[in-house]
Amino acid sequence: MTTNIRLTSYSDLPLVMEIYATAREFMHNTGNINQWVNGYPSQKLIEADIDAGHSFVVENNNGKIIGVFSFIIGEDPTYTKIYDGEWLNADEYGTIHRIASSGIEKGVGEACIKWSFTQLSNIRVDTHRDNKPMQNILSKLDFKYCGIIYLLDGAERFAYQKAL
Repeated sequence: MTTNIRLTSYSDLPLVMEIYATAREFMHNTGNINQWVNGYPSQKLIEADIDAGHSFVVENNNGKIIGVFSFIIGEDPTYTKIYDGEWLNADEYGTIHRIASSGIEKGVGEACIKWSFTQLSNIRVDTHRDNKPMQNILSKLDFKYCGIIYLLDGAERFAYQKAL
């Protein structure tokens, strides 16, 4: 898959929000009915990601936006405590959040993760226990399951890490 990854702009917002709606529907249809509920991620959250320089879009070789994700370098407060395991290391890391695909092309999640490793060689990710597609991608890309973390709202997530 040939892709270009760039910062999300405000002009991308309508399509980005459409992609998140598509991803929520896909999750629901694949048995993951408890993740990304109540309109998550909200446009306000994505706007905050854009303002912070954390939101990225994935474009195919025709320049069409086919995915979106957030990538943040630095400490994630929800990763401070990990239960039933431990992180691979305590080195500086990048965190990938909110990967979503338009469903037009396969390989968007993998493209996001591989690009993230061009930014930093130590990556952490969390996902819902019912998000089997994301767990499969992480397994395929040799991420290690590290334990359980809890989001600020108390929701449980499986935590993964890979360091090159």
